[in-house]
Amino acid sequence: MTDHDTSYKFLFAHAEMVRDLLLGFMEGGWVRGLDLASLEKVSDGYVSDDLRARHNDVLWRVRWKREWVYLYLMLEFQSRVDHYMPLRILTYTGLLYQDLLRSEALEETGCLPPVLPIVLYNGRSRWRASTDLSDLIQQVPEALKPYQPRQKFLLLDLGIQVGEGALRERNLVAAVFAMETSETWRDMLRASLCLVNWLEGAGQAHLQQGVLEWLRRRGPRLDSQVPWQEIHNLREAHSMLEDRVRVWKAQFRREGLAEGRQEGIKQGLEQGLEQGSTTEARNILLRQLRRRFGEVPAEIETRLNGVNREQLEDWIDRVYEVETMEAVFD
Repeated sequence: MTDHDTSYKFLFAHAEMVRDLLLGFMEGGWVRGLDLASLEKVSDGYVSDDLRARHNDVLWRVRWKREWVYLYLMLEFQSRVDHYMPLRILTYTGLLYQDLLRSEALEETGCLPPVLPIVLYNGRSRWRASTDLSDLIQQVPEALKPYQPRQKFLLLDLGIQVGEGALRERNLVAAVFAMETSETWRDMLRASLCLVNWLEGAGQAHLQQGVLEWLRRRGPRLDSQVPWQEIHNLREAHSMLEDRVRVWKAQFRREGLAEGRQEGIKQGLEQGLEQGSTTEARNILLRQLRRRFGEVPAEIETRLNGVNREQLEDWIDRVYEVETMEAVFD
């Protein structure tokens, strides 16, 4: 099991996390029919050695509507695309059904419970593989199609699940996903502060400990310079991130000034000290824009000509405070 799998397995051992996953990321009105207070983690006593050996993630069950029908949630945590994931899910589902029969855990009707397999994926590239087993089976005559196995799973690709409004309502899973997929320091700090505010107070200690353990395991991927193993609570973790951002921005600005100063000095010898300082600031701003956003359009370079040094320095400060190049100049 990878460290990625272990960190998420520990996190989703809490019913509150599974509840927020269902409420925040499942589509359809069927979720409103779930009795979320009945969420129960399936113990090892329900599963055989075969299933324990092959299923390294989290298995829950929950009551649905007024009937005592159990909905099993199988959570697979992936950091790499697996072309044969539908086949793995089919195997897990079959082993689960065998174990339920063996342990006589079925309802009085004798019917097998529905299974919702969920794959949480946080890889850098988008998931391109199929979520349907039928896509992996070669073409067969029409008469044989009814006899082929069927299996699909629900894919939650974290890179596209966390949108702009993901943190407007309290949802712990959304905050964790936002930290995992954040591309800017601002996004990471916003998600971190949400976790701090949402998990403070009485009765939250067990959840805060779960998120802390996740941060200790996943933190080095978020920022390798933060001493994640030394944090004792979420507010301390947030303060460490804020400190890292301040140090990082200051270092970047010093490097930009040092690089630009040489060019500014050369320009100043010919154009005068004040003009040299303005040119230095313009060059620093262009360098930061390219590092932050990529190629700078010609119209923006033209706009910087003739702007005074104070305005250029103001824009320099804004480069790492906004999300787009256009916003620097708003």
